[in-house]
Amino acid sequence: MKENVKKDFLLLTAALPGLLIAFPGFAAESEIKQRNTDKSTEVISDIPSLSEIELPAINAELLTQQSAPNEVNPETQSETEQTPSDDADIHIEAIGEKDNLPQSTPTYVIDKEEIQKQGATSLADILKRMPGFAINDVGHGADTHTGTYYRGASINQSVFLINGRPINNNVNTYHGGTDLNSIPVEAIERVELYSGTASALYGSSAFGGVVNIITKEGYGKPKLSASAEFGSLSLNNQQVSYGGSSDNVKYNFSFERFFTDNRYRVPVGAANRDSQGFLSNADTATSTYFGSIGLDLDQKNSLNLDVTKLSSRRGLIYFGFPLQRDRLDHDGLNVGLSWKTRLGNGESSNLTTSIGYNQDYFSTYGPTGASFYRRGSLDTQQLTARVDHEWKVTSNNKLRWGLDLKNTDLTGDVLSTNPSSIAKNETEDRNLFNTALFAVNTWNINENFLIDLGLRQTFESQFGNYLNPSVGLRYAITPIVAVRGSWAGGQRNPGLDQLYVYDTVHGWEPNPDLRPETGSTWSAGVDVNFSENLIGQFTYFGSSIGDRLGVIDGKWANIGLVDTNGLEAALQLRIAAGWSTFLNYTYTDSQIKTGSERGLQLGLIPYSVLQSGVGYENAGWQANLYVTYNSGARRAFFTNPDDKTTDFAPSFVNLDLSGRIPLTRNLGLTVYLENLLGEQYERVNRIYSPGFTFRLGLSANF
Repeated sequence: MKENVKKDFLLLTAALPGLLIAFPGFAAESEIKQRNTDKSTEVISDIPSLSEIELPAINAELLTQQSAPNEVNPETQSETEQTPSDDADIHIEAIGEKDNLPQSTPTYVIDKEEIQKQGATSLADILKRMPGFAINDVGHGADTHTGTYYRGASINQSVFLINGRPINNNVNTYHGGTDLNSIPVEAIERVELYSGTASALYGSSAFGGVVNIITKEGYGKPKLSASAEFGSLSLNNQQVSYGGSSDNVKYNFSFERFFTDNRYRVPVGAANRDSQGFLSNADTATSTYFGSIGLDLDQKNSLNLDVTKLSSRRGLIYFGFPLQRDRLDHDGLNVGLSWKTRLGNGESSNLTTSIGYNQDYFSTYGPTGASFYRRGSLDTQQLTARVDHEWKVTSNNKLRWGLDLKNTDLTGDVLSTNPSSIAKNETEDRNLFNTALFAVNTWNINENFLIDLGLRQTFESQFGNYLNPSVGLRYAITPIVAVRGSWAGGQRNPGLDQLYVYDTVHGWEPNPDLRPETGSTWSAGVDVNFSENLIGQFTYFGSSIGDRLGVIDGKWANIGLVDTNGLEAALQLRIAAGWSTFLNYTYTDSQIKTGSERGLQLGLIPYSVLQSGVGYENAGWQANLYVTYNSGARRAFFTNPDDKTTDFAPSFVNLDLSGRIPLTRNLGLTVYLENLLGEQYERVNRIYSPGFTFRLGLSANF
């Protein structure tokens, strides 16, 4: 039966683009900007009034001083024209998809120049300084159990995309959740963060939001870039990238290798502290290969192929065991082919058809006590297809609609030599097929007022049919103040592993009677253009998620209701030419409403996280200072006799410094000094930082 499902999936995928192209009459004659993320972003150096731009979809880059010109197609802009003027430090950017995304919630963007300034080594490093995020499992000694949260939602309650294709596999055991530490930065052009009615476009499980990773493409003459870093805790990181274009072909290829042993002294009571007082079994090694090729067939059609291959090997630590020795192998492959075409004679109707393949293999293995051995593996393979049509029906009405298809195969393999668990050794092979129709319509009532209406109708082989509506609005009260709000319904279904696969590592039983998590999210906010040099965004957010999934007495179960309320604040200030600053603050109150922990904050989610920074750049010299405040999260789990599940880890403040010193025109020295205060704070639940660390490197462009 599984083979028949796959055949039907492939036949339907092949037929979809032809069905839409057969009706070019849908294309209106009025023109909109083509949704095409392979073009460079439009930079506006002077900040216009809010009535002149489509707030709140603004660029929320961190330290937005541009260190290098944006790479653009040489056919449209010469090399000398690419250099920004001094007054381009803070800008509002028209990103490739901005005109076709819902406008009633903010779209935050961070680009490759800022990623490089921050010295980010993974996607988790990038996101940790963006509004709304509380990321515990990032940095030295990161523990995969402690989680990534966006607006109080766990990683599987948000949607992660690469070039618009899903990479979440919705598995939850054997440490198989989306590992943001294993997604490298060398291949990333920018990261976009959506929320609100965007959930109708990308997935009903987006209780937190949608994270879209846009990968690099080549432009102009072939260019080779390379960097090498070495630092504390045996850290070494090498990156190389080669890209360019020739006639109608664009290409970019990159490789990245990262390693750190994460062996440092930790205090008594810390997780995985060995007999010598060092953090044990926390080493991490990743290797990633990336390639993309784009082909412009003619003025209306283009093809793009991108491939990402990941290999990750790491040890595991866990605050629930005195000394864990399990290992985690993670191998991933993501392949995507997209075809973009303009329908009709103008640019008012654009169609994107994409096909993707995503595989994640997770294997956790290690000893059970002194005599036994255990292993659990999850092999997830997904085939996806998407037809996405953007249509400007009238000058005041834009419609984005389409179809998502996804076929998921999961093979779970369980092995234990422990006599008490041998009877549960098995191999589970499960399949799931998901179809969704989506539409978001934006009406510009007038130049200051718009409404977004979204619908997502899902048909699934496991949990039947369900409809998730969404609505949003934005109103520019004055040229400098705009208000906005949104509401969206959501549903996140249990993972196939939670339903059918025994977790021999943790001893968790599956539960085929699990119900989906259902609920809604909402937000309200104001965007203020205080002055030419200061922009602010303030957002109240909330969610209510019922039948939340968790473990009770060693078995997966629906544990009850969690209500979340919070506040995001994002400020950008331009001090003077060459200087830039940012400040992001997030308050999150995720309260458990049912069960024995009723009234408590959801474990591992801090109430307050603040990220701020100031940067300066001149003639290739860079200096950036970053400040982090974390109020501390509820430990929720404990092993020490005197501890309680209501205890919170202490708050902490962290300072990081990054810089670049130009040595020649093409060569620079990079410096990253992390945790300048040298405090060995508890990041979360007995996972401690190493104190002060450093990285030194060389970067070159040819």
